[in-house]
Parts: sequence; structure tokens; C-alpha cells
Amino acid sequence: MSKFTADDFKEKLDATMDFPALYMFKFIVTEDKRPQVEALFSNTELKFKPSSKGKYVSVTAQVMMPNSERIIDIYKEAHKIEGLIAL
Repeated sequence: MSKFTADDFKEKLDATMDFPALYMFKFIVTEDKRPQVEALFSNTELKFKPSSKGKYVSVTAQVMMPNSERIIDIYKEAHKIEGLIAL
């Protein structure tokens, strides 16, 4: 199985999207990490959906992205949040 890289992702984004474009980010984190995810998106309305037991929260952001590089930058920052799952 080959490793998926940021360059591969950039290539796919550039091939399938015309920028600027609306892009949807979806993450799952524990409730205590929610502020860190919120900090990734300034001036953006986020949607939150708690898990049935309330330990986790799903975070959805739809953001107008100027280019594929900016999308990758956000994923790189999100990757620094311990326990974050990107969907």
C-alpha cells in the first residue's frame, strides 16, 4: 500500500476543484479539544454535534478556500491536535 502525501492530496484537490472554492472540513475530537479546533477557523460558523455519551464532538466547517495550499495548511495544523480524527 502506498503512502498518501500532501503532494498527492494537493494534486487531487487541484484536479477536482476550481479555486476559490467552498471546502468542508470535518473533525472528531474530545470535548476538551474543541477550542483548539475552533481556533483553526476564525470568523467561520462551525457546526457541532456531540456523541451520544458526550465524550466526543463532531466539528464541521464550510470555508471558502483560496487554493489547495491553504486547505493543506489547515490539515497540518489540525494534525497537531492530539487525538483528532479528520473525516
